[in-house]
Amino acid sequence: MTTSIRKTSKSFFIKLLVGIIILPFIFWGMGDVFRGGNQNVIATIESKNVSTQEFMSYLNMMNLNKEQIQNLSQTDLVEKILSGYIGRKVMAMEIEKQGIIINDNSLRDIIKNDKLFFKNEKFSRTEYEKFLLKSAVSSQIFETNIIEQESRRQLLSSLVGGIVIPEKLIEDAFKKENQIKTIKYIDLETFYSNKKPSKEKIKEVYERNKKFFLEEFRSFVYAEITPYILTSNDEYSELFFKKLDILENKILDGQTFEKTIEENNLKQFKINELNLNKKNKSNGNVKNISNNLLEKIFTIKNVKNPEIIKIENKYFLVEVKLINSNIKPITDPEVSKAINSQINFQTKIENNTSLLKDISMESFDETRLLKFASENNLFLKNYQVSNLKQNDIFSEGIIKRIFATKDGKVDLITNSTLTKNFLILVTKTQYKQIDKSSNDFEKYTAKARLNLVNEIYKIFDDQLNEKYKVELNQKTIERVKNSF
Repeated sequence: MTTSIRKTSKSFFIKLLVGIIILPFIFWGMGDVFRGGNQNVIATIESKNVSTQEFMSYLNMMNLNKEQIQNLSQTDLVEKILSGYIGRKVMAMEIEKQGIIINDNSLRDIIKNDKLFFKNEKFSRTEYEKFLLKSAVSSQIFETNIIEQESRRQLLSSLVGGIVIPEKLIEDAFKKENQIKTIKYIDLETFYSNKKPSKEKIKEVYERNKKFFLEEFRSFVYAEITPYILTSNDEYSELFFKKLDILENKILDGQTFEKTIEENNLKQFKINELNLNKKNKSNGNVKNISNNLLEKIFTIKNVKNPEIIKIENKYFLVEVKLINSNIKPITDPEVSKAINSQINFQTKIENNTSLLKDISMESFDETRLLKFASENNLFLKNYQVSNLKQNDIFSEGIIKRIFATKDGKVDLITNSTLTKNFLILVTKTQYKQIDKSSNDFEKYTAKARLNLVNEIYKIFDDQLNEKYKVELNQKTIERVKNSF
């Protein structure tokens, strides 16, 4: 039985997803999803069937967590995964049509040149086999993945090979980021900070969102399972994983936490009534547990049911003994902060939407900008932006938006979290000139190439969508989603 993801490669070519077998998804309540006729076909690509079993095998590699599995029927996660899978199938069909073949010699060269498997600056067969062992994956599956990755790379490379970038595109890429903009702006922070919520509004938000102010305390025990404890050796060897599987199987068969501790001479740690912020009910701090381990323990759903979990290449035996929850009062500082943040965010969305509507109707010119500032006791300031990194007021992302605004135009420019909101009027733009002998020319040649390549890939993607006819069996998709 596979215990967990043990290791994945971080090299450029080798990116393999190795997931646990999702036992509840496959074996629990699937009923007649796999029986007969079209019920066993989840999609067709160019009249070629994609069977439900085939798609389920792909799902097994996705490493879905328990919460994702439980919520499959309420989300579009299955559709998204299916879309990605069909995309891979279409790409494989196109690769086959283009006659791209990765032979054994090419495969061997890719593996032998991957520094992940080097020892003393040379390829080591031992390192390669050790990687496969720790990843709990066969060489056949791993090498099939490499072939798929390299075939895809060669296909995409063939689309853009030999491209000569026109100087106009290089200059455009340079000018896009190298300007001198003279602007007038209003910082809306004062505008929003003056909009204080009423007590009635605060109470309304609190009552509506009480369930989000639950504070959970857990009592639990845990013990680290090290290779040395199981094998008297510090190596994560095949023997270690075999013994770990045996230990896990015993737990699945009903062996208690205490019995497992006793049998394997594990050192247990006991913690009572701790919340996710490492504070107990007396508001004291507990520091002798890692944040990652604590977060994982708080995802465990079942009480008095031991589990083996993996955190940062370490394995732990964990059992939650007790879960207590209470609702924080409205006077709690964290609750007050959350409510005010929510109201403030909603206020910004509503007001920004109204401002954008006016701007889109081109009713927001300099005169209107001055009036808006006067009516709300705001300042209209003059400023000149000459560099993307000129972030004494504006971040790089906001400056890019300013550079994209035309002369005489007003725009509302914000960051993604709405913590920065500005009304901008561009009054003058001066473009810098690129020196063809400078390092900048090489830099923006690369950027122009990337922009062009992305356009080509987008066109190629659109062509594939038109070229390959895909039909989904929505009934089967829904049956899979609702079979838990």
